[in-house]
Amino acid sequence: MRNVMLILIPLFLLSCIAYTSWRFWLILSLSPLGKTLAVAVYLLCFACVFLHYGLGNKLPIGVATVTYEIGTSWMIFFLYALLIFLALGLGRLLHWVPESFLKHSVAGTCTVLGIIAILLLYGGLHYPHKHREVLEIKTEKPLQKPLTIVLASDLHIGYHNRKAELQRWIRLLNEEHPDLVLFAGDILDGAIRPVREWRLDEEFRDLNAPVYAALGNHEYIAGLESSLAFYEDAGMCLLRDSSVVASGIRIVGRDDRSNASRRALSDLAPTDTLFTILLDHQPYHLEEAERCGIDFQFSGHTHHGQIWPANWITDILYEKAYGAYRRGNTHYYVTSGLGIWGGKFRIGSQSEYLVLKLKH
Repeated sequence: MRNVMLILIPLFLLSCIAYTSWRFWLILSLSPLGKTLAVAVYLLCFACVFLHYGLGNKLPIGVATVTYEIGTSWMIFFLYALLIFLALGLGRLLHWVPESFLKHSVAGTCTVLGIIAILLLYGGLHYPHKHREVLEIKTEKPLQKPLTIVLASDLHIGYHNRKAELQRWIRLLNEEHPDLVLFAGDILDGAIRPVREWRLDEEFRDLNAPVYAALGNHEYIAGLESSLAFYEDAGMCLLRDSSVVASGIRIVGRDDRSNASRRALSDLAPTDTLFTILLDHQPYHLEEAERCGIDFQFSGHTHHGQIWPANWITDILYEKAYGAYRRGNTHYYVTSGLGIWGGKFRIGSQSEYLVLKLKH
């Protein structure tokens, strides 16, 4: 079954690309040469995806950065082009859209490209804004003092989230004057090369609080050995199926579920009366934290779909795909992430970090 899917999915994707290319050819109000050039540029942007992921580490880092930016941004352009053309095709079948609107049409061209441009402009302007989400939890468990804990996930630093942007994020986290900073995985995007060449690990040493982290699936994509070295060089305490007591609370970090041999949460469950925070990158099986007596679980991974309508899909796939949640005595927060994978567009979701106010 898996082998069949590996064949069917690429075929489906190529069919969708062929469909949108054909639709662009029909609707563009240009000469045949102009249509050819426009579709060629469209397909060249698509080729950047394969160029980057096939040869990215062999290309000059500037070229690899450009192919990443163009290729992953094209994927979002393609998604909305596909949805719009499918909607127009349906409208044509229902006789709501005249055929002239879909062929060599100035109005049709302006409508399709205008809608996509508005969506991408909004998403591009929305992404840099980092929302400050505040959550207050009162506990009967003993605390040394009220705590301010900053939590974030899915930074995806690398070819697109580079040094200047990371420095701004570090300043935002420091402005909270936290007692602890916790990361729930996917600090890396998928390639260790830009992180090393631009020395991004050094920026995390500017955080003005003890830093604890758990792994995400993208650390495995980037290469586990390289990722572990990054966390060490960044001065973070990596919790990989382990726990630590800090500032009077217990912090448990699970290895990502990319590791099929990771320990069961029951093996890591607290046996004392300390308030316990669990960092688990992917928010599956939330009932486990409740069953094991975890007080607060922080997860990421979903990006809340990143762009509409993908957030509808994540809402179906996960018990809780975004936001605060509660099961019994266990509190949860699934974040949409501070950074982003791929094109820098947030449509129907937001980039954020969480400020947890923990009080007795």
